[in-house]
Amino acid sequence: MPSYLPPPLQDFDDAGFWRTLWRLARRVGRHFVEICLLLYYTAQKPNLPLWEKLLIYSALLYFITPLDVVPDFLPLGLTDDLAVLSAALASISAFIDDAIRAQVRQRLQELFGRR
Repeated sequence: MPSYLPPPLQDFDDAGFWRTLWRLARRVGRHFVEICLLLYYTAQKPNLPLWEKLLIYSALLYFITPLDVVPDFLPLGLTDDLAVLSAALASISAFIDDAIRAQVRQRLQELFGRR
């Protein structure tokens, strides 16, 4: 693999993603969690282009990494995370299908209950 490409996608920490998401879920709210889940489940699609997977995993890594432009413990600390995740979501929205939306709805119900 050429040196200018990022490390393999297998280096993404699934457990770290879920830990961070569940820990912050009530604080960040349903919409924020929905964006994360849409990205996460879309990244699992086998036919998703590599560039899109790299974009998604980069955004999710930014979310779960403790080093941040604006530290998460500050009152507006998650706004930079939301901006990065929303930009990634806008870029990959064409790849989100009904099956992914159903998975996201199910997870949101598990965490937040029915709407």
